[in-house]
Amino acid sequence: MYSERLTYRLLEAKNLDSVHRLHSIPEVDQFNALGIPEDEKVTKEILNNWVTENDKEERISRTYAIKLKTDEFIGIFGIKYSNAKYQKAEVWFKFDPQFWNKGYATEALNYFLKQCFTRDELHRVEAGCAVENHGSKKVLEKCGFVQEGIQRQNLPLKSGWSDNFEFGLLREEWEK
Repeated sequence: MYSERLTYRLLEAKNLDSVHRLHSIPEVDQFNALGIPEDEKVTKEILNNWVTENDKEERISRTYAIKLKTDEFIGIFGIKYSNAKYQKAEVWFKFDPQFWNKGYATEALNYFLKQCFTRDELHRVEAGCAVENHGSKKVLEKCGFVQEGIQRQNLPLKSGWSDNFEFGLLREEWEK
């Protein structure tokens, strides 16, 4: 799977070094409730959970490695599907800071929105970000998401409890 500048593949065990490196970057950790892993063993457990979910036939969640077309790993993208009755999913992403402000997150999000609304035939896609995470907020807004509310002190970050913006995008909004 690919877009103009990026390729997307389901995460695999062989992505351990790249995922550990990404999760160990302080700037990535700033708005990440996961925290910096103590060691590679902790990252391996997290990665194994994602890989297990990816391998399930039932669509619960999918986590992708994002690479430049040169095969350089630059981030990860996740989709967590709700009960099929609700026809919705939540998306999230993390990028290496050296690739911030280059349009890669917007490109990846637009790619996966197309998958969610056309291939998966979802009615709604949701996302959230810490209120201080201006970069992610900007990406979500560029891709058409509407801020629907704020969850107070919802994210346990290293800096303390953070409020969280809640965003949503309906299929008919995306199709416009």
